[in-house]
Amino acid sequence: MKKKILVVDDEVTTCVLLEHFLSPQYEIFTTNSGIEALTWLETNLPDLILSDIQMPKMDGLAFLRNLMRLRPMPVVMVSSLTQKGADVTLEALSLGAIDYVAKPKNNHQNSLALFQNNLVYKSSIRFW
Repeated sequence: MKKKILVVDDEVTTCVLLEHFLSPQYEIFTTNSGIEALTWLETNLPDLILSDIQMPKMDGLAFLRNLMRLRPMPVVMVSSLTQKGADVTLEALSLGAIDYVAKPKNNHQNSLALFQNNLVYKSSIRFW
C-alpha cells in the first residue's frame, strides 16, 4: 500500500510538479489552502504533509500552528521562502515542521533536478 501525502499549495504548477515527482512512490492528494487542508484532514489521515507558506485565506504557518494543536503529524515545508537560515524556516521548524525544501528559483533543469532530489529524499526519511 502506498503511503499518502497531502500537498497544501495554491499554485497549480507546484502541485502538478510535486505529484509528478512523488506519485510513483506515493498516493498524492492536494488542497489549495490551509483552511481546505484542515477540512480535508477531518476525514483523512496522510502519512506526510507538504505545505507551502504563502497561501490565501490561511498561510502555511497558521495552518501548521493549527495542525500541531489539533492533530500533530509530519510536515515538510515547501516554499520559495524556506531558505537555510530564513526566519520563516526557523519559525516553521519551531512550530513543528520536521524539515523544509526550497522551491526552485527557475525552471532550469539543474534547479528542478536538485529540487526533485531534495523532495524525494525528505519525503522518504524514516523518522516520520
